[in-house]
Amino acid sequence: MESPIMALTHQVPRATILLKKNINFRLAIICIAAASVGLSMAIISIAKFLLLICGLATLLFARRTSDGYKPLAGACTPTAVLLVISAFTISLFWSVAPQADALGSIAKYGKLISILLMMTLIRDQREAMYALGAFALAQVVLVTSSWALFAHLPVPWASSNMAITQYAVFSSYLDQGIISAVFAAICWHLRFLAPGRYGKHLAVFAALLSIGNVFFVLNGRSGHVVAIALLSIAIMWELPKRYRAVVVLLPFLLALVLFFSSAKVRDRLSMVKSEVQSYSTQKESTTSSGIRLNLWRRAIQTIAQHPLAGSGVGSWSTEYNRLEREQNPAHVDIQGNGNPHQEYLLWGVQLGIPGILIFLALLLSILRDTMRMETPHARAAQSALLALAVACLFNASIYDAQIGDFFCVLIGLLLALGFSKAAHQATFMPQHEQAT
Repeated sequence: MESPIMALTHQVPRATILLKKNINFRLAIICIAAASVGLSMAIISIAKFLLLICGLATLLFARRTSDGYKPLAGACTPTAVLLVISAFTISLFWSVAPQADALGSIAKYGKLISILLMMTLIRDQREAMYALGAFALAQVVLVTSSWALFAHLPVPWASSNMAITQYAVFSSYLDQGIISAVFAAICWHLRFLAPGRYGKHLAVFAALLSIGNVFFVLNGRSGHVVAIALLSIAIMWELPKRYRAVVVLLPFLLALVLFFSSAKVRDRLSMVKSEVQSYSTQKESTTSSGIRLNLWRRAIQTIAQHPLAGSGVGSWSTEYNRLEREQNPAHVDIQGNGNPHQEYLLWGVQLGIPGILIFLALLLSILRDTMRMETPHARAAQSALLALAVACLFNASIYDAQIGDFFCVLIGLLLALGFSKAAHQATFMPQHEQAT
C-alpha cells in the first residue's frame, strides 16, 4: 500500500504539469487576442469571448503569484476605464434612446475592459513578448495581403467588400489605414526588441512596408492624418532636444511632401477641399466630408441643449432624428446605434460636457501610465495613444467595432509590456540601486 508521503510525491509532478497546461492555455488566449485585432470581425469576436472567459476564470480561481507582481498596482488606466463604464451605465436613468440602443451602446464601450484584461492576464515580460510577436505576425500578414491585392494577386482570405477596389483585406480602408500606421510606429519604436541577427532590420522594413501601404495604396484620409502625426512625433523624438520645437511645422511639411509624391494623398486632400466648399454653399452635401460636417453640427446642437448630463447612453440616433425632423418633417429616421463620426462629440451627446472631460481623463490616464515605462516602450504606447486621439477627431474609433477592438487590445498589450519590463528590472536590480 502506498504511503501518504509517496502519494503526495506522485501528485506534485501532476499538479505541476496541470499548472503549466493552464498557463499555456492562458498565454494562448492572450496571443489569439493580440493577433485577432485587424482581422475579420468573427475572429475578433471569438478572441474577445475567450479573453473574457479567461479573465473571469483567473479572477475566480487563480491564486496570487508568489513573486508578488501586481500588474495594476499604481496604474491610473483601470480606474479611468471603470469610471467610463460606470458613467455610461448610470446615464441609463435619463437616456432618451430605446432600451435596445442604450444597452447596445454600453456593450460597445464594454470593449474597454480588454485593456484591463490584457494588463491583468499578462504576468511577465516573456508573455508580453509572445503576445507582441503574435500581434506583429498578424499585422505583417494584413499589410502584405493589402500589397498583394494592390498588385492584383489572389488573396483568398480577403473578406472585405473593399478588397478588390480599395485593397482593404478584412475591414474598410479607413480602419486598415489607421491600423497600418500604428503598426508602422510600433515596429519602429520597438525595433530593438525584434529577435535574431536581422530582427531590427526586419522590423524597420515592416515599418516602411506599412507606412508605404498607408500613403500609396489605401485611400483612407484618417489613416493619412494619423500616419503624418505618428511620423512627426517619431522624427521629433529622434531629433536633439533643442530642435524638437520643429514638430509644430513637421506635419505641414510632411503633408506638403506627400501631396506632391503620393497620388492617393493628393487626390484625397483635394477631395476634402472640394467637399467642404460644396457643403459650405449647399448645406446638404452627400459627400463624405459633407456628411461628417452635418453630423458634427447636429452633435454640437444636441450638446448645447443638454450640456450638463447629455441625452444618455445610446441617444445619438434619437437626438439626430429629432433635430432633422424639426427642419425636415419628411426626414427618414436612421436606425440603431449610429454615431456622428467623432468620438469626442459622441461622448458629449451622451454625457454632456462632463462626458468629453471623462474621455480626456481616460486618455490622460493612459498617458500618465506610459510615463512609468522605459523610453522605447513608452514611445510605442504613446504613439498608439496619439493615433487614437487623432483618429477620434474624425471617427468614433472606440465606439466602432473593429478599430475600437484594435486600440483597446493593443493599448492593454503595450501597457502590460511596459509594466512587466519595469517590474522585471525592479526584481533583478541590486538593492543598493533600488534604494537610490
